[in-house]
Amino acid sequence: MKILVAGGAGFIGSHLCQRLIKEKHQVICVDNLITGSLNNIKELFKNKNFFFINHDVIKPLSQNIKIEAIFHLASPASPNHHSKLSYHHLAMETMLVNSIGTLELLKLAEKNQAKFLFVSSSEIYGDPLIHPQKESYFGNVSPTGPRSVYDESKRFGETLTAYFWRSRNLDARIARVFNTFGPNMQKEDKRMIINFIISALENKPITIYGDGQQTRSLCYIDDIVEGLIRLMFFPKTKEEIINLGSPEEHSVFYYAQLVKKLTNSKSKIIFSEELPQDDPKKRKPDITKAKRILNWQPRISLEEGLKKTINYFKKIILKKFYEKNRHYSSYL
Repeated sequence: MKILVAGGAGFIGSHLCQRLIKEKHQVICVDNLITGSLNNIKELFKNKNFFFINHDVIKPLSQNIKIEAIFHLASPASPNHHSKLSYHHLAMETMLVNSIGTLELLKLAEKNQAKFLFVSSSEIYGDPLIHPQKESYFGNVSPTGPRSVYDESKRFGETLTAYFWRSRNLDARIARVFNTFGPNMQKEDKRMIINFIISALENKPITIYGDGQQTRSLCYIDDIVEGLIRLMFFPKTKEEIINLGSPEEHSVFYYAQLVKKLTNSKSKIIFSEELPQDDPKKRKPDITKAKRILNWQPRISLEEGLKKTINYFKKIILKKFYEKNRHYSSYL
């Protein structure tokens, strides 16, 4: 199949592109690289079935391309206020790509009579009052808070997608992706698990915001990619909205302790009183629908996934160390 992946140079998108290429599909990766990275997809350029277009999807694609499926993952996604890659620093870009960008990609799918998958987020549930979160839950979201630029734009992207399947008979579906981790996450993203791993590897203090009792459920990237592919291509998935994530829930403090243990780090765990506004206290998916419709559930354990992610960042830190100190090599 000829498949377009919007946001294909990002964290999840790059892994999805790799998997689709491995399965012998033709992949058109579209990304404007404001948060994505060519490093994530550099190996794919060697493959004749991989094509890259540097493009912002809020504008129509000028190329007259024929496609059979569209995965829409284009959006800044980091919630960390301290990251320049976060949706707080890229607020307008985030709102536009999830609204106008979604509309343009839906129109492209309609023109090509292609299958469409909008990759939404667990953030549409806000700070949930129901736990775990089912797809039928409408959420507890502030429409004007600092996280609303992402939360509400994802919700509107879902509204647009549902309109196209309801009123224009488009073969579309929605994935609500919960916290995901793995290789290709960017250090500059400053997400919780990245911060913990980098701090631990450098033996620097591991900082927890708040008291650390807020909970998260982390799913390894390979499992999320498997879920996205099944949701797109399994029969009877048209018009479905499905949570993808791990139901294994732990406190933020637990994750900090586990990362410290797996890295054999000497880091101290410290606490900051600063807690981002509207930061959810609990986050855990109900994946009953994913199990029933997709026969999907996470297969990679938390520890296994963390070990792979830690090894990825170890290599990055070592590479930067050698690059920084290469002028000393002649003396070694």
